[in-house]
Amino acid sequence: MSQKIGGERMKTGRKMQRKLRGIILVGVCAFLCGVAGAQVEQNAKAEGSRWWKDVSFLASDDLQGRMTGSGGYQAAAGYVAGKFKDEGLKPAGTVGFFQPVKFKSLELDEAYSSVELVEGTKTTPLTLGKEIILSPAGDAAPEVNAQAVFVGYGISAPEANYDDFAGVDLHGKIAVYLAGGPDSIKDPLRAHEESSSERWKAMKAAGAIGMAVIFNTANQEIPWERIAGNRHKASLELADASLRRDQGKQISMAINPQYADEFLAGSGHTLAEIIADAKVQKPLPKFPLAINIHAKIKVTETDVEAPNVVGELQGSDPELKKQFVIVSAHLDHLGIGAPVNGDDIYNGAMDNAAGVAALIQIAHDFRKSENKPKRSVIFLALCGEEEGELGSWYFANHPTVPFKAIAADINMDMFLPLFPLQYLQVQGLDESTLGDDIRAAGMADGVNVIEDEQPEANRFIRSDQYSFVQKGIPALAFKFGYAKGSPQEKVFNDWVHTHYHEPSDDTSQHADQEAAGKFCHLIYMLTDRVADDAARPTWEPTSFFRRFAQQ
Repeated sequence: MSQKIGGERMKTGRKMQRKLRGIILVGVCAFLCGVAGAQVEQNAKAEGSRWWKDVSFLASDDLQGRMTGSGGYQAAAGYVAGKFKDEGLKPAGTVGFFQPVKFKSLELDEAYSSVELVEGTKTTPLTLGKEIILSPAGDAAPEVNAQAVFVGYGISAPEANYDDFAGVDLHGKIAVYLAGGPDSIKDPLRAHEESSSERWKAMKAAGAIGMAVIFNTANQEIPWERIAGNRHKASLELADASLRRDQGKQISMAINPQYADEFLAGSGHTLAEIIADAKVQKPLPKFPLAINIHAKIKVTETDVEAPNVVGELQGSDPELKKQFVIVSAHLDHLGIGAPVNGDDIYNGAMDNAAGVAALIQIAHDFRKSENKPKRSVIFLALCGEEEGELGSWYFANHPTVPFKAIAADINMDMFLPLFPLQYLQVQGLDESTLGDDIRAAGMADGVNVIEDEQPEANRFIRSDQYSFVQKGIPALAFKFGYAKGSPQEKVFNDWVHTHYHEPSDDTSQHADQEAAGKFCHLIYMLTDRVADDAARPTWEPTSFFRRFAQQ
């Protein structure tokens, strides 16, 4: 059994000194908290029971999957605001507890949309949903007829001496790429570059007018059938055009790997060959496709509004209370979608009623505590995460508190309490001094804090904490961990492959309520520690993400 506790940066002299200081602090904390430990265990069941009641309401069929802008979402937001009030939080939105966010809802009209492959005088029509998914975009062109070019992973990372666009003519063309990224670019740079916004930024700079992804069947999280079944769902973008990250994208598509060779025909390459190269980390080829892509696109646009829910626990220190630690979780999910086994409500119990219920429980713990932290704490339930972290991106750009006063974000998204909490995977663990704080809190609570065990899944850039990271604010996110090769590892992976973004992510599934209660207490301890520390969290000197704070 092997658990990664730190990266190579731990080997540096400065890091070792900080680690030793952290060990001393952990020891002191463990001693002081030892007496309270038994009481914490006794309270975990009660905490977990309260947590589950909130999950059960938020993930009920009555809320119909809490899609951003829906009536179910509005009901969920009202419920959370009421809970915040009950726990003694002050309204900290722009309208009471609410920060309304305006969106454009985009829906593809498939009856008037089509895609075909053109090679000389030969035209091959494609079936939407079977061979290809055409996504609505705010800048979608009514008609596109353009050459396509395969550009490997579609990544440009100059600091890693990697550029899929070098020597490739993309002007006026569609960039076709394989999902994923090369091991030659180390995390977290690779995770950042694999984000859809960074990919499009690089493609647009190279002259592309659109993009098309081919999923890698070797590591695809969600089967094509599940993705295609929900293609009719409207997508959202922020109404504030200055915050959009897809500007200029005339066409956006996903290609079914089963039919990818229709696109590659005549190029001298096959998808099997490309995936084989990716598996052994050979450089992927770059080449023009022998076909043009001809598409007609009709998008229906409507206005939608939904709120972030914002509550504040005011700090106790006359000066430090002017700074804020944010504890966040996204409130939205997928709404109503394609039926699976007769069920069309995507309840989102673990993703992410669980995180919002934890947010409420942490507020409860602060209310029951006799001591208030020195800094103020913002409790933030976010909209639009499933649409690309839109609610958090809006808040990070239009915060309801002074931006420079935001010290950290602690985000909870699908933390997966499926078994007892022995290990906690922490995304961003070694990127900032928050890593020392969660290690100390974990030691005091008897939890082994470990690195993200599946970094290739890029989860650190796939949830709301990344909106804050990109604005220079240190952040952490979490998943329950496991020992390699253990039954818990299988339970974790089976859940992701079976229930993630499925109607079966509902309250009929197993959840370890006591473990969830323990998690809530642990994140409460972490938040209290960060909010009470005289020193503000800082990025590590070697962190990739430090650049955002410097900018």
